[in-house]
Amino acid sequence: MSDTKRTAIFPGSFDPFTVGHEDIVLRGLQIFDEIIVAVGTNSAKGGFFPVEQRMAWIRKTFAGMAQVKVESYSGLTVDAAKALGATHILRGLRNAADFEYERIIEQVNKQMSGIETVFLIARPEHAATASSIVRDIIVHRGDASMFIPEAIRDEVKCAN
Repeated sequence: MSDTKRTAIFPGSFDPFTVGHEDIVLRGLQIFDEIIVAVGTNSAKGGFFPVEQRMAWIRKTFAGMAQVKVESYSGLTVDAAKALGATHILRGLRNAADFEYERIIEQVNKQMSGIETVFLIARPEHAATASSIVRDIIVHRGDASMFIPEAIRDEVKCAN
């Protein structure tokens, strides 16, 4: 076995960060020595919650876990992965549609960089949890607490 540190970048907009994302990170730590949750920024899209706020929530979710880092990036994920020293890209899959979309991206990323992507299948209880749906619940002042990590539940609920 190699002494090389296995570092995965877990990219996404995380707008907001959900229990499904949290679960992928925690399960990913069984495979990787370090996971960098990389909050992607897209100036054309903006975002509902500010990037700095999303990053703060993710840091709070994993407070005390030195093997989880949080960074922001713009541009190509493979470029961010290289810049951050990641050996792998970590992605969560909720359904077959996610798989088809992510499979194409994985193949292009592999051709461009040689970096492998590891997919983790969402647990059944998180398979329907999507940031866009959670965001919609929050916007309409519904109770999204079951979809938000416990450490940040009250903050996310009050942020809209």
